[in-house]
Amino acid sequence: MAEQKTATMKKKSKVLIVDDHPLVRQGLIQLINQESDFVVCGDTGDIPSAKEAIAAQYPDIAIIDIALGQASGIRLIEEISHEHPEILIIALSMHDESVYGERCLKAGARGYLMKQEEPEEVIAALKKVTSGEVYISENLRDMFLNKFINKKFQTPSSSISSLSNRELEVFQLFGQGLKTQQIATELNLSVKTIETHIEHIKRKMNFKNLHELTTNAIRWAVSQNIM
Repeated sequence: MAEQKTATMKKKSKVLIVDDHPLVRQGLIQLINQESDFVVCGDTGDIPSAKEAIAAQYPDIAIIDIALGQASGIRLIEEISHEHPEILIIALSMHDESVYGERCLKAGARGYLMKQEEPEEVIAALKKVTSGEVYISENLRDMFLNKFINKKFQTPSSSISSLSNRELEVFQLFGQGLKTQQIATELNLSVKTIETHIEHIKRKMNFKNLHELTTNAIRWAVSQNIM
């Protein structure tokens, strides 16, 4: 009997949860651990401890919130995909999938799951990615299909979608009230590099100056509930 139990446990896919909200992590742990195919091997709320958990637990799947405080979950997705390509990643977000969905998939995620979804969708996403498929919503699938049919992105060049991942990260931090020096410290980059990103953002989004960039960044952050 003990050998049968051990064999059953070995068949379970190990899931790591990375989310900066303890209640969300606890809910996901309870939900996932009820399943016969999956078991939570660890949970954490920040990037450094997520990397430690990966090294210690060797998860098969990582569910990653793309907003980890002021840190970027997309950056973590990119790093895990590069350093541990065998780990399947599901991006978890409460933010607009039309802005972040494609970014997460390009970064290496195999699924994009909105936090507003019903609990059973979490399990559906886990089952889909472990079977080798990609999990996205019907709306996101339609958006990709429209882009494919038209053979180009339909968003204008001034859209938030025109920003690179790093530029979006800088824009978001301005929206959260950080200044140039603070952003440089947060992202472990030089002030000069941040200033270069600022110039790129201003050009892509047609902002005349830093004040206009900051004002729009704050307005956008409020609309996305990331203040």
